[in-house]
Order: sequence, then C-alpha cells, then structure tokens
Amino acid sequence: MLTLAGVVVFALSVGVAITLGPADVSLVNIRDILLNHLGLAEIPVRPSKDAIVWEERLPRALVAAACGAGLGLCGVILQSLLRNPLADPFVLGISSGASMGAVAVGVLGLGGGALGLSGGSFVGALVAFALVLVIARFARGGVAGIVLAGVASTQLFSALTSLMVFAFADSDETRGVMFWLLGSLEGMRWDDVTLCVTVVVAGTLVCLLSARTLDAFAFGDEVAASLGIHVTRTRAVLLVLTALLTATLVSVAGAIGFVGLVLPHAARLLFGHRHARVIPATAIIGAIFMVWVDAGSRVAFAPTPLPVGVGTALVGVPAFIVLLGRRRLRT
Repeated sequence: MLTLAGVVVFALSVGVAITLGPADVSLVNIRDILLNHLGLAEIPVRPSKDAIVWEERLPRALVAAACGAGLGLCGVILQSLLRNPLADPFVLGISSGASMGAVAVGVLGLGGGALGLSGGSFVGALVAFALVLVIARFARGGVAGIVLAGVASTQLFSALTSLMVFAFADSDETRGVMFWLLGSLEGMRWDDVTLCVTVVVAGTLVCLLSARTLDAFAFGDEVAASLGIHVTRTRAVLLVLTALLTATLVSVAGAIGFVGLVLPHAARLLFGHRHARVIPATAIIGAIFMVWVDAGSRVAFAPTPLPVGVGTALVGVPAFIVLLGRRRLRT
C-alpha cells in the first residue's frame, strides 16, 4: 500500500515539475501529449508544447528520478556492507574517478573523439573502482581497508583532475567541465532515460533479491557467515553493482552528492531497518527528491540553470543535520 502511494506521489511530482518553467505548460497539456505519444489518443497539441514536454522536460525529470533512486540504493548497499552510516556512493572514489575521466576527454582529448564526457567518466569510474579493489586487497584490511582505499583513491583522482584543469584547460573548457562536475541534467534525451532507468531497475531487483543478505551484513560478517552467506563473494558482487550503478549515473548526470548519504537514513526513520522495506522506500523517496531538486534548480535562477549537485547539497546538508538530531534524541 505504501509503495503504491509512493508511486502515485512520484507520478504527480513528475507532472507538476514538468509544468514549471518559462513556457506555459499545464497538466492537461501533459496528459494529452503523453496519450498522443503512447498511441492512446490523437489530441491536437501545439508542436512547441509537445517538444518542450516530450523532448526536454520529461526526459530530464525521468533521468533525475533514476539518479535519485539509483544513488539512494547505492547508499543503502554501502551502509550495510561497510557498517558505516556515513558511507555513500562516493566513498569508494568512484565519483573522483569519473570526474578525472571526463576531464581527460574534455581537456586532453583522450579517446580521439570516440568518447564523450559521459563515456570518459564511465571509464574513469571503473578504473577508480578497480584501483580501490587492488589497494584493499593489497592492504588486507577488510571493510576498513576498502574505506581507506576509497579515501586514498578519492584524493588521488581529485588531485589529477585539478592538475589537468590547471595545466591544460582554457577558461571555456574549465567552465564547461566544472559545471558538468557539479551535476547537470541539461540536454537529457530518451537514450539517457533508457540507459539510466534500465540500470536502476536492474539494480533495484538485485537489491530486493539480496534484502535478507543485507539484513545479515548489518550485524557483521560473522553473523552473515553463520547464516550460510559467502561473505567475500557476496560483498564483491554487491560492491561491483554499486560501482556500475554509480558509474552509469555519474557518467550521464555528473557528480551528485548527499543523495546516497541522506536518503537511506530517511527511509529507515520512516519504515524501519528491514531492507525489504528500506530498498523500495529509498528508491521512491530518492526519485521524488531528485525530481523536485531538479525542478527547483531549473527555475531558481532561470534562464541560467543551477547545477543539480549544488541543489542536492543545499537541501541534503540541513536534512542530514535534522536526521542526526532525531537519531540522537531517540537514543
């Protein structure tokens, strides 16, 4: 019942968010355009409004929703596997690796034009994750080793990104890359929607199938092993899933912080700690949250859009402080 209510709220949020902007678009217009494109009706609609809704605002809203849901799920996985309430998708250095990959393509021209910023960031994210696994395996530090390897990887790739921008980028390149790195949903198309939604839906299904496993990991490796879970293999599979989810979403939308950190805590506060409830709750809350953050970022300083990563930080930091305060009062 709660899931159905969440889906209804999400659909309404997308509809209202699409109406926001300099061009006047109503919910009736949106309904007519959707029915026309789904082949369920042939209602006359102005071509300009059809293009605004179907080619611009709807793909953007759906990519925003996928990013919110996917990054939130990554936070759920990492906080359970690493038993660290402050873990989020960027704790493994994936975001820094993606940033370096994007800068390497945009500034240095690596890939000979075959890779765009998104392709470069995806490759960079995977390279960063591979480096984290190598460092963690060499250090043999278990969960703590993975976290420390992520910190080291983050610092390394952040330094390399800054070096490339400082040494090789002109002012226009620097401005474009930095705007992308702060998170941007400008120019989203249906290809981006298909990629992001497919990856997030697949990731959600894997998470739901692993809900009991994540419950066990929350109590430690020994408890998980006593329940017949292959700890090392399962952790590796779920970490790879997290890396692929984050790499895909960051490659499309840039670095978006605080989503994976805050939203799992909000879901647990509302629905308890069982992952069978936390996983769908986090996905739905994340989707709704990002739709509204993107809508606000789009209209706050119109016609100049505010990077969506700035919006998530402005909302996420106060929300996280409130969550920490409530947790302290409860304990």
